Amino acid sequence: MGRLILLGFILCFHPVFDSQQGIYAKAPDLKKRIFTAKVIRIMDGDTMEILYQQTPTKVRLAHIDCPEKRGRQPFGSNAKKALSDLCFGQNVTVYAEKYDRYRRLIAVVVNNKKQVVNQEMIKLGMAWHFKKYSKDPLYAQLEITARKNKVGLWSDATPTPPWEWRKPKHNSLPGVSISK
Repeated sequence: MGRLILLGFILCFHPVFDSQQGIYAKAPDLKKRIFTAKVIRIMDGDTMEILYQQTPTKVRLAHIDCPEKRGRQPFGSNAKKALSDLCFGQNVTVYAEKYDRYRRLIAVVVNNKKQVVNQEMIKLGMAWHFKKYSKDPLYAQLEITARKNKVGLWSDATPTPPWEWRKPKHNSLPGVSISK
């Protein structure tokens, strides 16, 4: 537990190297701001890295949750590719909300075609509306439409939501019990 607290402290207060000035500078606080940045990396279907004022920042797309690439959840790689096709290498507009516990910026992203990337991921059937953190009725409706049309992951008869996929798989070996 002590190591986790130390790691959290280091991640929150670790300075960022500014290659322009050759010094370390604290990353800018971007919550509740609207700004333009370049998408420099796609981690998975709902997480990207942007470059803003020479500072890389991880962005977690608000309102949605995508299949996991780690653990090879079905459609995880498809979701990453869909997000890449929508915005990789582009200058995007970021509507920042807040930071999550991992210091990722939670945001809505609009690409250079004026598409709301978060909504496009649901329309493509590459994401669920993340109702635990979003009450937005538009995202709920987009998911209903994608399900009805069996688009993307909805072509699977029983897709597993990522929040279920991430849960530890207890008793993964039938008939084997682990006692302490």
